[in-house]
Amino acid sequence: MDTRLTLSRITKKYPSVVANDGIDLNVLPGEIHAILGENGAGKSTLMKIIYGAVKPDEGQVFWNGREVRIANPAEARKLGIAMVFQHFSLFDTLTVTENIALGLPKDTDLHELSKRIREISHQYGLPLEPERHVHTLSVGECQRVEIVRALLAKPQLLILDEPTSVLTPQAVEKLFGTLRQLAKEGCSILYISHKLDEIRALCHKCTVMRAGKVTGICDPTQETAASLSRMMIGAEPPAIKAVDRLPGEKLLSLRDLSLPKSHPFGTELLDINLDVHAGEIVGIAGVSGNGQQELLAALSGEDPRAKPDAILLNGEPVGRMNAARRRKRGLGFVPEERLGRGAVPDLSLAHNILLSHQDRNTVRKGLIRFGAIHDLAASIIGRFKVKAPGPQATAGSLSGGNLQKYIVGREVMRDPKVLIVAQPTWGVDVGAAAQIRAELVALRDAGCALLVVSEELDELFEISDRLVVIAKGRLSPSIKRSQATVDLIGQWMSGLWDEKQTARQEVANA
Repeated sequence: MDTRLTLSRITKKYPSVVANDGIDLNVLPGEIHAILGENGAGKSTLMKIIYGAVKPDEGQVFWNGREVRIANPAEARKLGIAMVFQHFSLFDTLTVTENIALGLPKDTDLHELSKRIREISHQYGLPLEPERHVHTLSVGECQRVEIVRALLAKPQLLILDEPTSVLTPQAVEKLFGTLRQLAKEGCSILYISHKLDEIRALCHKCTVMRAGKVTGICDPTQETAASLSRMMIGAEPPAIKAVDRLPGEKLLSLRDLSLPKSHPFGTELLDINLDVHAGEIVGIAGVSGNGQQELLAALSGEDPRAKPDAILLNGEPVGRMNAARRRKRGLGFVPEERLGRGAVPDLSLAHNILLSHQDRNTVRKGLIRFGAIHDLAASIIGRFKVKAPGPQATAGSLSGGNLQKYIVGREVMRDPKVLIVAQPTWGVDVGAAAQIRAELVALRDAGCALLVVSEELDELFEISDRLVVIAKGRLSPSIKRSQATVDLIGQWMSGLWDEKQTARQEVANA
C-alpha cells in the first residue's frame, strides 16, 4: 500500500535544543498512528512541520508518494492536512462561526457555515453553539471548536495534539467512534496523547520519541500501559497510595454561593455549599461548561460579585475581595488556561514569578529583586524537572506539559494555606502527571486544603479524599472517594442526584 505521509531524516534545531533529530515516519491511508513521548520529546514540533507551521532545517516530506515543501498551514490545508493544536488558535472576541470562517474562502456564507457547524458538532457528539463568543467558552468547549473546525475540512490527514485532554469520558468515546469512522473512509490520523489506555484502545501503530529521536515503533494493542510507559520515560510512574485521614479545620467554606450569569452564555451558580478542610483534597468533577469557569472565577477573586460571607477563607469573608488580597491571605490558584492566564507567553519564566509571588522576597519598596525571582524560577525548574534552558526562557517557548509543571510549581512553592487547581495535568505526560499529583498530595499532607477541578475522573479518584460534582451550576453533596464509583459520579455529572439520599450520605461522611 502506498503511504499517505512519509518523513525522511527530518531535523529541526533551536539555539538551546535539537527538537527533532533525523526523524523517519510512515503513515498509511486509514491508519490511526500514535506519536508517544514525554513532554519536550519533540512531538509537537514534528506535527507543526507536517502542518507547515514550522520549517525543518533538514529532511524530506513526501505526500501521497510525491515530495512536497509545505511552506505554511494554508498549503497544508490545500493538500488535505488538518490539525488540532494542544494550545488553541482562537480569537476570544469572535464567535465560534467567525473563528472557523477565518480559514475558509472570503465569500463563505456565515449563515450556512453556522448550520454546518451545528450539524457536524451534533453528528460527532461535540455540541457547540455557533453564535457564542469564544471568551465565554470553557477549555473543553474550545477543544470542541478546534476539532469541529478540522472535521469540516474533510481532511486526508488529521493531526490531533492531545484532543481528549479536557473531554469527558462520554465525549471521548464519541470522538473515538468518529475517528474510527474517518479511518474507515481512508483518512489517516496522527494522534498525540499521554493517555496510554487511549492509545492502546484506538491506535493501529505507535511511534515512540525521546529527546527528539525515534526510539521505537510498536503495535500498541500488543502492549500494556506499563510497557508503553517504560518505552516512553524508561520507568513506570509510582502509584499514589490512598490513605483515609481525619481532616483538620475548615480553611475554605462556600455558603449559599449564588451568582447570576456574567454574560448571556454563562452558567448561573445556584446555592453552592462546600467546606474544604486542612489536610484534604476535594475533587470537583463535571462536564465542561456546567459552571466550573464561573466557580473558579468567584473563588480566585476574578469575579468579586459574591456576597462577602458567601466565601470564607480561614473564617474571613472574602467574597468581595480581589485576587491580590486573597493571595495575601494564603490562597493559591492554578487556572485551567496556561498561556494568557497562568503565564504571559512573551515574558521569561523569572518574570512570570511575579504573577503570584509579590512579597518582600521578590519586591521591596516597589523595586523588583531580579536576583531573587531568577533564583526562585531556577529552583522551580530544578525541583519540578521542567525542561527549559533556564529562568530566562520565555513561557511561550516551553511545551505545554513543561509549562504546566512550572505553573503548578510556582504555586506550590508559595506554600499556600488553600490551593485551587483547575485541570492540574492537562496535556502532561504520565511521568510529569505522577509528579504533579505527588506534589499536590504532599501539599495536602503538610496541612494545605486543596480544591481540584478536573475532567479526568481517574485523576480525581487517585488523589481526592472527597468528591463532588458540578452540574448546571449546582453542586452535589460530597462523597468519600472510597465510597464513590465511576458509574455514580457519571450519573451525577448529568445532574441526577437524590438530594435527600446524598444529604444523608454527606452527614455519614462528615
